[in-house]
Amino acid sequence: MTTDDQETRAALMAALLKRLPADPKLGLGTMFRSPAISWRGNIVAFAGRRRRLIVKLTQGRAAELIDAGHAEPVTMGRRTMREWVAFPAQGVGEEALDAWLPFVAEGVANARPS
Repeated sequence: MTTDDQETRAALMAALLKRLPADPKLGLGTMFRSPAISWRGNIVAFAGRRRRLIVKLTQGRAAELIDAGHAEPVTMGRRTMREWVAFPAQGVGEEALDAWLPFVAEGVANARPS
C-alpha cells in the first residue's frame, strides 16, 4: 500500500477525527476526491498527496506558519490559497497524528462562528 492510497488517507482522517473532542457537527467528507474532516459540512482539513495534511486556517496564521517554515503554501491551479496550508508528514502513524492534531483542532476552531 502506498502512502497516497485512498484507504490509507481515509484512515488517517478518521483517526484524526477520533482524537478531536466529540462534536456532532464534525464529520468525514471529501475535498478534491480526498478524505477530509468537516464541521457543519465545511471542510477544515484534508489528506493531500505525498502524505501532506492540508488545513484551512486564518490568513494571518497561515502566513505565520509558512514564514516560520512549519507549513507550505497551497496552490490550486495558478492560485495560491491564502487560508490553506500544507503540513508535510512528520513521522508515520501515531507520530504523524500527534504532530497534525493541533493544526486540525485549530482549523475546526476557526470554522466555528464566534
